[in-house]
Amino acid sequence: MRLETDHGGHRLIAKHYALTFPADRPFVYIEGADGTRIAELFVLSGVHPIDGRDDTVSIEPWQVRQGPEEVEFCLRAASSAWDAKTYRFLCSPQGFAYEIEVEGPGRLAEVDYFGGYYSGHLRWGSGFFWSGQLFLLGFNPEPNAREVNYFAPASCSTINLAGVPLPGRDDWFFTPPPFCFAFQAPEGWLGMGVEARPGENRFVEARYNGQDAGFYLSLLYEGHTAVNGRYRLPRIGFYFAPNEYQALVAHVDSLRAAGAVDPATALASAGPRWWQEPLFCGWGAQCALARREEGRAPDYASQSLYEEFLQTLEERNLSPGTVVIDDKWQRTYGQNEADPDKWPNLPGFVAAQHAAGRRVLLWLKAWDPEGVPAGECITNAGGLPIAVDPTNPAFEARLRAAVRRMLSPGGYDADGFKIDFTARIPSGPAIRLHGDLWGLELMKHYLWIIHDEAKATKPDALIIAHTTHPYLAGVVDMIRLNDINVDRNVLAAMTHRARVARIACPEALIDADNWPIPDLATWREYVRLQPALGVPSLYYASHIDATQEPLEAEDYRLVEEIWAQYRVRLAPGPGQGHTRAEL
Repeated sequence: MRLETDHGGHRLIAKHYALTFPADRPFVYIEGADGTRIAELFVLSGVHPIDGRDDTVSIEPWQVRQGPEEVEFCLRAASSAWDAKTYRFLCSPQGFAYEIEVEGPGRLAEVDYFGGYYSGHLRWGSGFFWSGQLFLLGFNPEPNAREVNYFAPASCSTINLAGVPLPGRDDWFFTPPPFCFAFQAPEGWLGMGVEARPGENRFVEARYNGQDAGFYLSLLYEGHTAVNGRYRLPRIGFYFAPNEYQALVAHVDSLRAAGAVDPATALASAGPRWWQEPLFCGWGAQCALARREEGRAPDYASQSLYEEFLQTLEERNLSPGTVVIDDKWQRTYGQNEADPDKWPNLPGFVAAQHAAGRRVLLWLKAWDPEGVPAGECITNAGGLPIAVDPTNPAFEARLRAAVRRMLSPGGYDADGFKIDFTARIPSGPAIRLHGDLWGLELMKHYLWIIHDEAKATKPDALIIAHTTHPYLAGVVDMIRLNDINVDRNVLAAMTHRARVARIACPEALIDADNWPIPDLATWREYVRLQPALGVPSLYYASHIDATQEPLEAEDYRLVEEIWAQYRVRLAPGPGQGHTRAEL
C-alpha cells in the first residue's frame, strides 16, 4: 500500500482500490483498481438514541497511523447526542473496514452508516447528508416472495430477521442470511457487510437506502441496546470481488478472520451418516388432504395418517431415512406435548420407525407462546404475550424439559427437530422481555438452548432451521431452503438459496425442501435437481396439493432412482463435497 499526503488531504493506494480523504469535506472517495470512482462515503454517520437524533456539530482533522500491514485513518467528532464520536477506516491490501465508536449514555434506536446530520461547516449547510454512489446494480442475498435478488441502486433493499407474507415484510425465507450487500461497479463488484463481534449482533435489520446518485446503510436496534461509556458499533467491511457471490464469500471469510464467528461455530464436527439420508416430511401430504377435504392442514398431522403416508411410500419401494412429523402434532406450540387425540402413541410410532431403520424429527414452531404462562413470555406494551422468552430462566427450564421429553428414550425418543417460523422473532421498540438480548443475539440464544439440551440428551440429534447466518452455524446442523414460491422460477430460486447457504454455513448440511410446488411437472424437475443442492426432501405421498395431480408409477420410480443414485455418492460428511470453486 502507498500513502500520499497533500495539503491536509490523504490518498491511500492499494492493490484493488484507492481511498481519497479530502481535507475540505467529510467524505472519503472509493476508486477501483482501474481508477474509476465507485462511491463517495459520507463519514459522519448518525448514531441515533431512542430519545433523539444525532447531529454532528464539529470535527477534527484526520489522524493517520501507518503500520506494517494496516493503515488506520481516525476522525474525532462532537455530537448533539453523545459526549464524543470517533470514526475509523482500517485499510489492508485486500480491502478496508469502517467503524464508529460513541461515548456517553443512551439507548440505540438505529445507526445510519454513511448518512447523517451535520451542522459543523457553513460551506455545506446543515441537515441530513447522503453518500454518493455510482453503482450499476445492487445484490441482496436474502430470498423473498418475488425471488428478486437484484435491485436498482436508487431504490431500497432490506436484510432482516423477522418477516411474514405481507407487503414490505415478505423476505422471511432465511432468518437471516449474511448481512451483506454487493454492488456492481465498472470493474467487478464491491461488497459491504456488517461485521459484528460475538455478543454485539443486537440489531434486527440492515437496510440499503438509495436514491439517484445517493445511498446510506442502516442498522435497526429499536432501543434495546444500552450504551453507557464507550461503545463500538459493528464494522462495515468492504470487499472487492469478481462477482456478487464471491463478494459474499469475502464477507464470510472476513467475519471468521476477525473473530466475528464463534470459534466453536467455525469448526463444526462432521455429523453421523443418517443426517444425509433422504427426508420425508408429511406437511405436503397433509396439505393435499386438506385441499381435497376442504379442511385445515394442521388437523391432518395424526399418527394414523402418517402411518398411511409411509405405507404408501413403502408399497412403491420408497424408504426415506428420516421422517419429519409436521404441524400440528402437539397439543400447544409452546409446550410441545403430543396431542393424544392425534398421537395416541407417539413413542410407539417412533419405535416402529427406528425398527424400520428410520429416524424421526419433530416440527417445532419457534417463538409461539401458545400454552406458556404469560410471565414466561415476551410482551408488547399492553401486556399481550407475543413470543416465548428464552431470556427468562423459568421458560428456559421449561424448554429444556420439553426437549428432554421429546428426545429421551423415556419420552418420545425422537431424533431431532425441524424448527420453523424463526422469522416470528419479536421486533419493535416497546417490546418487553426479561433479559437484554435482542436481534441476532436473541435468535442465537433461543436456538442455543434447544441445540444445547438436544445434544446433551441425544448427542447425534439433528437440528434443522432456515437461519443462514455464519453466527448461527454452531447451533444448527442443517439449513433448510424453506418454502417455495410457486409463481416463480423454482429451480433458479432454490439454486440461489443453496448457493448462499453453502457460502454462509459451509459446515452445515442443506435440506432441499419440496413444498409447495405449482404442479407435477415442476415437482419432477425439482426432484431431479435436489441432490445437487443438498439432502433430497419429499413432501408428498400420493398427490400434489396445489393441483391434486396424483403421483404416477413413473413418479415413484423417479424418486426411487434419484435416491438410489444420491445414496451411492453420499459425501463422507457435512458440506456435501462442495468447494469454493463452485460458488
